[in-house]
Amino acid sequence: MTRYINLMRNISNWTLYLGIKFGLTKPDPIHFTTRTGVLVEVPRRLLQTFKEVFMDECYMIGLHKEIPKGGAVIDIGANAGFFSLFAASRFNQPRIFSYEPIPANFKQLEQNRRLNEKYDIHPHQNAVAGKAGEITLTFDPSDSFTTSASMTRKQEGGEIQVQCVTLQDIFETYKLERCDFLKMDCEGAEYDIFYNCSDDIMARIDQIAMEVHRGPEPRHNMESLEQFFKHHGFRTRRHPVDMLWAWKVH
Repeated sequence: MTRYINLMRNISNWTLYLGIKFGLTKPDPIHFTTRTGVLVEVPRRLLQTFKEVFMDECYMIGLHKEIPKGGAVIDIGANAGFFSLFAASRFNQPRIFSYEPIPANFKQLEQNRRLNEKYDIHPHQNAVAGKAGEITLTFDPSDSFTTSASMTRKQEGGEIQVQCVTLQDIFETYKLERCDFLKMDCEGAEYDIFYNCSDDIMARIDQIAMEVHRGPEPRHNMESLEQFFKHHGFRTRRHPVDMLWAWKVH
């Protein structure tokens, strides 16, 4: 029931989803409009991802603090841009910096940004990592869009060389004093990103919502990340097993 309440709260043409669910209409792509006028173009292949963001509100469940007006939101692993659009719709005039390295995903992210030019969304076709440079991502090339490209997990199929930036690069490029909300879903790269992040940058991040992927190294797990965040002055909450929120205690 909560999912449908969120759907109706977030989406003005929510009946379109019901038509799709019950096979009454089969548009591809699907065009939703939020209550605040944000346009969301959703390829049918990515309808589940849209549902997670706008119906499950998966990144908002553990949010403990309001995002201030004009707050900086960094979206790492932006995919087609659904969370960036959610942030544009839900928060008060946010500045949004979206990072997605896979070309097909980034093309859809750019399309969604073009549909919403009045919003302050800055898309970048980059991965984010612990060090700047070039890295290899593996992914399934048979999938028109991918939600599982990884720099840490080998997958049968395709490889792509991508340019990556660090969190510090993002802060310096946009002269950010702080990040009010950092959203992250980057298939295991979270450990490389955070464990190589300076104390100064960690001190300037206020809230984090992320999907955690267990990795091969001893510290590549939820428990180690929680200890890392607590060391940097965050409180944490996890739900159900792979989502982690961290927020600064002032």
